[in-house]
Amino acid sequence: MRGLDYVAAVTATGGGRTVWLGGIAVPHRRLVLRWLRRQALRLADGHGRHLPPGSPWLRARDVRPVTFHGSDAPEGLRAWAGDEGRQDEAICALESGHPTLLTVVDPAVGLRVTLAGWPVEWPVGWPVGSAHQPPRTDPETAAEGFVPPRHRREEN
Repeated sequence: MRGLDYVAAVTATGGGRTVWLGGIAVPHRRLVLRWLRRQALRLADGHGRHLPPGSPWLRARDVRPVTFHGSDAPEGLRAWAGDEGRQDEAICALESGHPTLLTVVDPAVGLRVTLAGWPVEWPVGWPVGSAHQPPRTDPETAAEGFVPPRHRREEN
């Protein structure tokens, strides 16, 4: 059996506090992207109503719901999930051993929702012992204390 080579997570940050909404460990980068896209659409579609039913996949736990106060964040999630160019960028980042991140902001309350995926093994040559440390990747303990690195492109 193949190991779990990739991890994905969704977090929400507001009022100086980060909350783990859910995550998954999978054997292939395409499954990371598939899961992240599904979670983006579930969160966006749940804006103002109940979330769609959970995933039928084995081990594919869906994220906890988030209440958005405006439509900016849900629209940003939908735009990312439906943009083939941004999906290609995300797959290329994972393929080259880098994390892929998307952060959307609900400006009404300052809520930031981050979707992240990264390879379990950090690429050779990445600095160790600095601010560039890889996040914890143990799927059983990754929920505690996970704060994804900030991405240079954030949706407003």
